[in-house]
Amino acid sequence: MLFSLFCAMPFLFLFLLLLCTLESHSSNHLQGPVRLDSHVGTMFPKPSPLGSPQPFLPLAPSPLAPFTNTTIPKLSGLCTLNFTTAESLISVAAIDCWEVFAPFLANVICCPQLEATLTILIGQSSKHTNVLALNGTDAKHCLADVEQILMGQGATNNLKQICSIHSSNLTEASCPVKNVNDFYDMVDTTKLLTACEKIDPVKECCYQICQNAILEAAKAIASKGSDILEIDAAHVQPEHSSRVNDCRNVVLRWLASKLEPSHAKKVLRGLSNCNVNKVCPLVFPDTKQVAKGCVDEISNKTACCNAMESYVSHLQKQSFITNLQALDCAETLAMKMKRSNITADVYGLCHISLKDFSLQVGNQEAGCLLPSLPSDATFDSVSGISFLCDLNDNIPAPWPSTSQLTSSSCNKSINIPALPAAASSQSCKRTFSSCIVCSLIYEVFKHCLKFKLEYMLVINIWVFKLYYDEVMNYMFP
Repeated sequence: MLFSLFCAMPFLFLFLLLLCTLESHSSNHLQGPVRLDSHVGTMFPKPSPLGSPQPFLPLAPSPLAPFTNTTIPKLSGLCTLNFTTAESLISVAAIDCWEVFAPFLANVICCPQLEATLTILIGQSSKHTNVLALNGTDAKHCLADVEQILMGQGATNNLKQICSIHSSNLTEASCPVKNVNDFYDMVDTTKLLTACEKIDPVKECCYQICQNAILEAAKAIASKGSDILEIDAAHVQPEHSSRVNDCRNVVLRWLASKLEPSHAKKVLRGLSNCNVNKVCPLVFPDTKQVAKGCVDEISNKTACCNAMESYVSHLQKQSFITNLQALDCAETLAMKMKRSNITADVYGLCHISLKDFSLQVGNQEAGCLLPSLPSDATFDSVSGISFLCDLNDNIPAPWPSTSQLTSSSCNKSINIPALPAAASSQSCKRTFSSCIVCSLIYEVFKHCLKFKLEYMLVINIWVFKLYYDEVMNYMFP
């Protein structure tokens, strides 16, 4: 078995050995799914993994085998795309969309990487085909082949559902321009390339220099054969808006054809991240139970905070979010509670922080906030699948004032680092107290006698924070 773990500690191994030893004579303990919080109220719905995933098992193994022994995909042989032009990007997408984590990383990491990879594949292909879109038949074959390649490297088998990807997304859809020569005739390509060949992922989200250039180009090619540019923005018909959006995809493919694939990925992920950080992806249940204990003047702080804790615990089972998304989620929930006549600052009263809105890391009671800048999961033969979490940024969730309106993240006064404070350019071994790697070890578990997929536990290597009493409390509640 693989016992040489990245940033490992003795207690981790003790935990694994005890888990395997006890498994053979504690079948009753593992007959149901692992539960994180027994106090969650029945008022909360049980969402599906696609919309609002089921509770994230506190710990789950990394299937090293799919990455060290990739299976040969069964391709159609009918796709015209050259997959070797984006081979490294496909490998990254497979890791970003690894089977167990895909639903929880979909919004921030998995789907943006998949979309960027498809855009780059078509863009690079256009240099030989002179076309910035696939036809319907080719699109079906190519999307199926991409799925097969990704699954052969360990990605989930339901990427199309998780990321809402359809074969039509690889075509021109309603955009009237797909020929490269027509594109050059209608678009100021020099202006477009100058604005987008190099972007600052932070400034771009605020000043939208590249995004505005892309929109201008999309409107230009969408106007072919129509008067779309003459329509007032407030009266744009849905079909016109859809056409511009379809043409935006064509513009992105042209950009991808002009940039080296790895650089194109940085640009595309930077652009998509602007949209990711704008919206809170969480599903908020009804707040009536919180309102009972926290409405108007709070007479019983304990009851209020217990209700708030129960409510937040439901949010903590949904997905990983970025630190900027957490800020948006905090504002969204605050406004929802205010509409339920909860006027007091329950965040401050109950010590709610931004981390409380993200998926929780094991039993450590610390949410994993992903960086607000684009990031990927990584794989190595020692620690398995890993991704960085920002756990050293304890920012209290802000309670908006009565007159405060939801503002753009560019205007927010709270300083949230884009990367973990002590993780950039340093390895976990050199930053013990502030680095977390959610590493998943399969080899340790596969020899357990009755190991099943549904009992997988993610081994969260949180250096200096996995104590013996926590291990014993988990195994003997």
